[in-house]
Amino acid sequence: MSKTVYLETFGCQMNIVDSERIIDLLAQIGYHQVDSADNADLVLLNTCSVRDRAERKVYGHLGRFKPIKDRRPDLIVGVGGCVAQQEGEKLLEKIPHLDIVFGTHNVHKLPEMVLKVEGAEGRFQETGFLDRETRLNLFPSRTGGDTVNRFVTVMQGCDNFCSYCIVPHVRGREISRPSEEIVNEISSLAGEGVREVTLIGQNVNSYGLREVGELSFAGLLDQVNAIDGIDRIRFTTSHPRDISEELISCFGRLEKLCHHIHLPVQCGSNRVLEKMNRGYTREHYLDLIERLRRICSDIRFTTDIIVGFPGESESDFEQTLDLVEKVRFADAFTFLYSPRPGTAAAELEETLAPEQKQQRFDRLIETQQKISLTFWQGDVGRLVPVLVEGESRQANGQLFGRTTWNRIVNFTGTSDMIGQIVPVRIIRNFRNSQLGEVEKTQVA
Repeated sequence: MSKTVYLETFGCQMNIVDSERIIDLLAQIGYHQVDSADNADLVLLNTCSVRDRAERKVYGHLGRFKPIKDRRPDLIVGVGGCVAQQEGEKLLEKIPHLDIVFGTHNVHKLPEMVLKVEGAEGRFQETGFLDRETRLNLFPSRTGGDTVNRFVTVMQGCDNFCSYCIVPHVRGREISRPSEEIVNEISSLAGEGVREVTLIGQNVNSYGLREVGELSFAGLLDQVNAIDGIDRIRFTTSHPRDISEELISCFGRLEKLCHHIHLPVQCGSNRVLEKMNRGYTREHYLDLIERLRRICSDIRFTTDIIVGFPGESESDFEQTLDLVEKVRFADAFTFLYSPRPGTAAAELEETLAPEQKQQRFDRLIETQQKISLTFWQGDVGRLVPVLVEGESRQANGQLFGRTTWNRIVNFTGTSDMIGQIVPVRIIRNFRNSQLGEVEKTQVA
């Protein structure tokens, strides 16, 4: 008899890929995925600990499963991902109804752990870090399924040790997947109908730097660009310190590379950037923006910004606002600083009251929203190529796709357009998407 698993995923694209791998692995021992925890045999949370709020959300969700476990003691409850890696055995001690804890390097052990719990052998945790050779053999490889776009993991871990960031502590050191393996996977995806790939890693710009004889990240992009059937390439996430001239040139010569880059700046003050251990200055960042715009005039930037880092003065914050005005990001993901255990910044004394942080956060949001509106509202009336991904959540027979700037566009179309790049005229802008009309005279 088939068993069922309910899985919730928190956090970044890396966790999304890990979750797909979890479902594939559990299918090998008879589990299929369901949409509700109420009747599932196995409930899993794949977690994120990059911010305090995300971590607290995990504990809240685990609490929701306790009444279900009380009614059905055979229910298996597990936690994976970054919170699991960070807390390890302590999670089992804190949460009596939890059966399994598996860390970021131990996804492959999950089926074995589930079978042991099924056999009433106890509760289990696996959070050890693996050696380099073992990790190289465990990179997730993906099939196409029925989607137009896919994430492809090219590297894992991070060596930057930004003072506020927990990622190196829960994901381990950087390791790059062999380029031949990546190209083979993307070629297979193209053969299965995938038209867009997003190359993902904690810091994709440093791809290959620590592997003897391996391609640079720009070299990898060149090879992906040459794969027949792939129409668009994206990548995330980038560190400004590792953006090379070779990579900048890709935006001018690779026709499949989308004209968008997510380039986290975090702060506009050199004093705070140094305390964050970011390894660059605001001047360096602004120079990167200028060089990228020089080679790709319509490129759009998105970023991450932290407000309220320990010691951030009003002057520091105003420099962040100034940088936001100078760069003019199309969008920004903004966060209130929260200390993460084990990081260098967690030892720094917090100097801002919560209400001061919130006031600055609100000022930043207001500034960025005005800038974002000039981009997205300015698209109204433009004819833009849209890669059609599928049926829109808006229903009404609409399809949806994305522009080269990663903006979602909904429009009326026919199912044979899915997987094609079609010309769409933007007729209305909304907060998180746009409405368009297919320019029929230009559809072949």
